Parts: sequence; structure tokens; C-alpha cells
Amino acid sequence: MQWTLVIPLKPLARAKSRLADTAADGLRPALALAFAQDTVAAALASAAVRDVAVVTDDVLAGRELAALGARIVPDEPGDGLNAAVAHGEAVVRASRPDSAVAALNADLPALRPAELTRVLDSAAQFPRAFLPDAAAIGTTLLAATPGRQLHPAFGLDSRARHRASGGRELRLTGVDSVRQDVDTGDDLRAALALGVGPRTTAAAARLLIKEQ
Repeated sequence: MQWTLVIPLKPLARAKSRLADTAADGLRPALALAFAQDTVAAALASAAVRDVAVVTDDVLAGRELAALGARIVPDEPGDGLNAAVAHGEAVVRASRPDSAVAALNADLPALRPAELTRVLDSAAQFPRAFLPDAAAIGTTLLAATPGRQLHPAFGLDSRARHRASGGRELRLTGVDSVRQDVDTGDDLRAALALGVGPRTTAAAARLLIKEQ
């Protein structure tokens, strides 16, 4: 099964506020863009991914991610993460109603294409499935097969909410790169330990952050 990924990305100036103790205000937008670039590049390299739609109103991010091969969808709802995901899904399915669609976080700088392929292949076995994040509280990927809706419930305790709404939790090992999103300095250190993409490597070098 080939998937279209919907990746929501808020304006860079407002991204990654929880990294304030690790990255200064002037560095966080560049770091958020680097995360998104490495995420999109790795996603497009997955054998299970047909294409990627990034939902964003950020002009710089849109230009840079389009250059990598992503389709840019304006965030017309402008009403947060779940609204952006639902809008991206609707845009994708308007042109391809039979698409398998998965929402993927934009902050997976250590993402490995082969690991993403494993997750998507597993998700294809269920009408609606999700992968919990490394903290086992949130969600990094939510997938729906053709004819099914994502019904995104990202945010606080999204793992519990996606499970309660009928999503099948994917219990896979060896897919750490798909689970390691970055919200805090500790998350960034964990991602660096896994090995991040080239853009995040360059951006993180400016922080003088050390791996643990």
C-alpha cells in the first residue's frame, strides 16, 4: 500500500517554544525548519510513501519543503494541529478518494525511511492505527486506510485519546526514529543519540548541545 503523508507545521516563529531552555528565540525557527526538512526528506525516501502534503502558512517553510518535493497546502482553518491535519486529509482525498493517508509529526529529525516503511506496512493491516511517541503519551503517526477517516486527536494524552476512539495502537520494536519527536532539550538529545539528518545536525551544532 502506498501512502500520502499529511504533515502539519505551524509558523516557524511560533514553533518549539518548549525548547526555550535549550535554544534561544533566534535559533528555534531555524531548528524547527531543520526538523521539518529532515522529516520530509526521510519520509519521501520511504518505499511506502507516494507523496507528502505539508499543511503550513509559513512562507519560508513552504518554499524549502516544496524544494524537497512536498506539496504545500495552505492552512486555511488556522485553528491548530488537528484542524490542519483534517484539512490536509480533505485536500488529499478530494483529488484521490482512494488514498491511504497518514498524519506524521514534523519534528522527527532522526527519521529513518526503512523504519517508517515498517510502521506504514503494519498500519495497512488496520482501518485506523497510530504509533505512540517515545514518551508513550503522545502520537507521532496516525494512519487511515482507503475509505476511513483519520479523526485526529493530537495534543495532550493523544495516545489515550486515539486508542479510546478506536485506533489500533502499533506495538512495534526497532522503530525508535519514528517515535522520537522533539519538544524538549531532552528529546533533542535523544534524537541526536539516534542520529539526525544533515539539516538538524547543522542547526544543532549552533546550540553546542551534547549527546547523552
